[in-house]
Amino acid sequence: MNLPTIYLTEDINTKRAIDLNNNLLESLSFPEDLKKLSLDEEKELCAEIREKIINTVAENGGHLSSNLGVVELTVSIHKVFDSPNDKIIFDVGHQCYTHKLLTGRLDQFDTIRQKDGLSGFSAPNESVHDPVISGHSSTSISSALGIAEAMKLKGDKHHAIAVIGDGAMTGGLSYEGLNNAGRSGANIIVILNYNEMSISKNIGGLAEYLSKLRIKKAYRTLKSTTREIISAVPLIGKPVSGFLSDSKGVVREKVLHSTMFEDLGFQYVGPVDGHDLSDLEDALQYAKSLGGPVLVQVNTQKGKGYKPAEKNPGNYHGVAGFDVKTGLLPEHKFDFTDAFGQALTKIADEDDRVCAITASMKYGTGLQYFKKKHPERCFDVGIAEGHAITFSAGLAEMGMIPVFAVYSSFLQRSYDQLIHDASIGNVHIVIGIDHAGIVGSDGRTHQGTFDIPFLTTIPNVTIYSPSNYKELENCLRRAIYDDTGIAVVRYPKSGEATTSVCESDYSITERSSDTLVISYGRIAGEAEKAAENISCDFMKLVKVFPFSDELGSVISKYKKAYIFEESEYEGSIGQKLKSVCPGLEAHAINGFVQHMKVCEALELYGLSEHQIELTIRGNKPDAEA
Repeated sequence: MNLPTIYLTEDINTKRAIDLNNNLLESLSFPEDLKKLSLDEEKELCAEIREKIINTVAENGGHLSSNLGVVELTVSIHKVFDSPNDKIIFDVGHQCYTHKLLTGRLDQFDTIRQKDGLSGFSAPNESVHDPVISGHSSTSISSALGIAEAMKLKGDKHHAIAVIGDGAMTGGLSYEGLNNAGRSGANIIVILNYNEMSISKNIGGLAEYLSKLRIKKAYRTLKSTTREIISAVPLIGKPVSGFLSDSKGVVREKVLHSTMFEDLGFQYVGPVDGHDLSDLEDALQYAKSLGGPVLVQVNTQKGKGYKPAEKNPGNYHGVAGFDVKTGLLPEHKFDFTDAFGQALTKIADEDDRVCAITASMKYGTGLQYFKKKHPERCFDVGIAEGHAITFSAGLAEMGMIPVFAVYSSFLQRSYDQLIHDASIGNVHIVIGIDHAGIVGSDGRTHQGTFDIPFLTTIPNVTIYSPSNYKELENCLRRAIYDDTGIAVVRYPKSGEATTSVCESDYSITERSSDTLVISYGRIAGEAEKAAENISCDFMKLVKVFPFSDELGSVISKYKKAYIFEESEYEGSIGQKLKSVCPGLEAHAINGFVQHMKVCEALELYGLSEHQIELTIRGNKPDAEA
């Protein structure tokens, strides 16, 4: 049967026809057959991969710009190296879509980020080609070094390859890994993917430094050309060329000095055009031949091959879906992130002590509003959450009021600093925890279900969990002006859940029932509806920790009481309340939440209106946590 010829949209840079009867991606066995392809066939394969990624992300949502930027790089890595014997580790892992397509997951690729489908990140449970789980920044070098050292101990000559972006290189853990790896002698290759962006535009000394390294390429090209010309001169050419080679260290020291990476013990290769397959493969082959720690700098363009993503890579970093032909993204709906950003800006208008801090997530946490009005008080510290907490503590020591806006799962990275640099000294900092609770398709590494358990173990912490925008502003003002120590306002990746505003720590809707249903945050709306359906009393918590003796006394008056929360059970508010209300039945989440839609996860873990109602009626939920 003759299949039709289709064309990529005009928004893709190179318009091409694909004969679907001879589709390389579908007809060959990867990664083995990749080594058999000619350069032209590799280029065709890259075009097919881009089309597959664009169409799939348009349907399922996911990370687009970062994946389009590393197509040629990933193909070249698999062409030069031998996965899974050589171990390829993608930092963060959100840019591993090409890797998945080249390692036996093409047939499942349409399920990416869907319930029971492929993860949007590296996942060892999916494939032997994924050596470690990923999801958070700056971990790849440490992982790769551990793997490389283990292989060295076993006499295995294969390589561990860490692919890390310049955004992730702003994280301190990457420097700890570099410092250790450079003197290790292990077969580790760090591929630094320089694209001048993380999620927000990169800032700081490293971004400037990497830009300057482009000069080295021009210098090296000039040096190579000069040597070739001089060598061709009769009689004197070769002796002069030899002299230049002998003195290259002196020239380099005077003109360029060594790179930071060479000072750490790495052999440095680059910069290399990350979209030139021939140059990439030459550079990687050379790096592979060197032995020991090598760093290869590859310059790429985020969104490469799809014009809307090339023009606005930040907008297409993580998308819910889009129209391929027009590039139009779904209309943004006002949510808690916007409400937080606007409320904080409003407070800062009134008080010049208020500062905002972000870890390279200005737009993701709504701080673009603050940045526009008060740029001198808005600090982007790079992907460095631990530094953000200690930096905030320093601001607070000098009388400022720092507000650090951060995703729940990323705040985990600053646990030590929360204890050591903020809590012990009872320093007053405020944290806006975005993406609290279940976040959906990003899966296990990004679910915001652990902030309450780990924060409630730290002294001098107050936690608020509003269910609507007005409560959020009220809680933010309380956190800034009424509390001491670490004051936290946590809110979900969604819109408001209820419209009734609680002005105090909690509110009760009474229906003369001997059964009480308790909840907070986003699922307060689900629990409130369920309680209404069966005429139970309903308590909404706003200040969730610490709770007063009064709260325990109120709950203990009921014959039966339930609490439902989007939190890991161990360390949850419900578990803590049970110490003063032994009859309380607590429902939360046990373990890690897989990637699926938020509504699917709420149903699965017994936190939807339907499942809460079944529980209260005395029936077991359809699916237990």
